[in-house]
Amino acid sequence: MTYAIDRIEALLDEGVRNKVYPGAVWSVGDSAAIRATGTTGVLDPDEPGVKMRPDTIFDAASLTKILAVWSSLGALWEDSVLDLDLPLGIFWSEVAGQPLGAVTARQLLTHTAGVPLRAQLKNLYGTSEDAIRRGVLHEDLHRPPGEAVEYTDRAALILGFLAEFLSGQPLDQLAGARTWNPLGMSSTRFGPLSTDLAARCAPTELDQDTDTHLKGIAHDFSARLLGGVCGIAGVFTILADLTAFLRYMLDPATAATPAGFGAEWTAHSLTIQTGELDLERGLFWHPAPGTTDEQDVWVHYGFTGTGMWISPDQGRWAVLLTNKLYSTRDRQPLTDVRNAFRQLAFSKRRSGT
Repeated sequence: MTYAIDRIEALLDEGVRNKVYPGAVWSVGDSAAIRATGTTGVLDPDEPGVKMRPDTIFDAASLTKILAVWSSLGALWEDSVLDLDLPLGIFWSEVAGQPLGAVTARQLLTHTAGVPLRAQLKNLYGTSEDAIRRGVLHEDLHRPPGEAVEYTDRAALILGFLAEFLSGQPLDQLAGARTWNPLGMSSTRFGPLSTDLAARCAPTELDQDTDTHLKGIAHDFSARLLGGVCGIAGVFTILADLTAFLRYMLDPATAATPAGFGAEWTAHSLTIQTGELDLERGLFWHPAPGTTDEQDVWVHYGFTGTGMWISPDQGRWAVLLTNKLYSTRDRQPLTDVRNAFRQLAFSKRRSGT
């Protein structure tokens, strides 16, 4: 099958003209190779001469949940260190006797744990990292585990703490050692970024305190509150690193050095884990909405405007990185672009370039 490259380029160029985002970089391919890639727009509307580049650094936002938490838990699961279905309180003393102690890692990964939906950590627990950790791990559940699928950033925060507990390493070191370094993802890291790297970073939202757009500093306030490193957000990355990650997911043989997680974790995660509950979920991944023949496409998005898709059945992947948050918090315009991009990247019909 071929890719509708001209139609992808026209779609993303139109997004720039409509001010959905200042610019974008994208790529589509399979385990064997990148089949098409491109850029459009500018890095920063205040500097119209600086174009988006393939090596532009993006605030990955919620892609952190996949790049750092999901991958690290997969490594621990494949090492038989993590039992997805064992209540956390049985082996994690910090939550033993707490409401969270009855929850399993699988329930957190499927957003069925019943943990509170609130995510404004500063308003709940104060500003110290110890107080936030204690508050998150000791708070009452919102509802009984397994009762409903309710997306909450808190699940990733808890799982990041769990990965650190099981590995004995900070999350950034764990992700680097088990995933990013083996896969050659040399530009992927938690922020804040150094001054030289921040200069290559796509700016996000206007910071009211400084009256400048954030560059190299995580947009997510909870991540900033926790020093830049947490399971919710905080990772910065580039197109090539995400490409390496997704190609490895499709075929671990693409990497000279295997990551800590492998094909078994990927296959297990990209299956429906939520039974008859509304909102189908895998393990942190979820099926992309669309027509029946596209239900094998799995997706994860970031609030800043990032997104990646993978289809083991088709043997394809796709990445679209934008700094949409520079322009607006309105989600619908980018949702429309994302859906159209996915349809073009994963269409099972042959189409010319």
